[in-house]
Amino acid sequence: MQIPVVRNVLEANEKMAAHVRRLLSDKGILTLNLISSPGAGKTTLLERTLRDLAGEFRMAVVEGDLQTDNDARRVAATGAQAVQINTDGGCHLDSNMVLTALESLNLDGVDILFIENVGNLVCPVEFDCGEDAKVALLSVTEGDDKPEKYPLLFNLAKAMVLNKIDLLPYVDFDLARARRFAAKLNEHIDIFEVSCRNSQGLEGWYNWLRRMRAAKKAA
Repeated sequence: MQIPVVRNVLEANEKMAAHVRRLLSDKGILTLNLISSPGAGKTTLLERTLRDLAGEFRMAVVEGDLQTDNDARRVAATGAQAVQINTDGGCHLDSNMVLTALESLNLDGVDILFIENVGNLVCPVEFDCGEDAKVALLSVTEGDDKPEKYPLLFNLAKAMVLNKIDLLPYVDFDLARARRFAAKLNEHIDIFEVSCRNSQGLEGWYNWLRRMRAAKKAA
């Protein structure tokens, strides 16, 4: 009797992810996979980014949620292209879902594609969606030990956005501790402390996007 193993599922996803990556790279599109817990502020960060950088980049978003198109409608209100994927209970997006979603977007001329993954710090990390980089989002309303408790994401991410820093006076969150845990896992990770409410630190995040886009264009 043959027993299927999870590795086969991941291997199939990796092959599809390679196809998605080639498709997007051939068009010169920088693709970023945003991963966080629910409520950390991925959609709000995207709304600010899409509006503030609209004059510099043409951007599109693949939204992942269990149900509703709430976040896709918020993103589309900025003027960016958006397509919703409902996983109907699934805890992550995979490369096949992303490939299907891309059929609903006009990718010609897109500079940056954001994939907003399902809110989860575990499963989305294991499934490559064809991105150039993973971005970890951590809000100060969560524990500062999240990098230590969920190491794979922070080990693989090229950037960590520490969000909602305007709430620091009201929560028990040690920024230095969170940064230290992340840097221990990944000495090359770029870390940004931001507030989407008052714009603090957003320019650092935007400059990182500019550098990543320039590197993609030059590749």
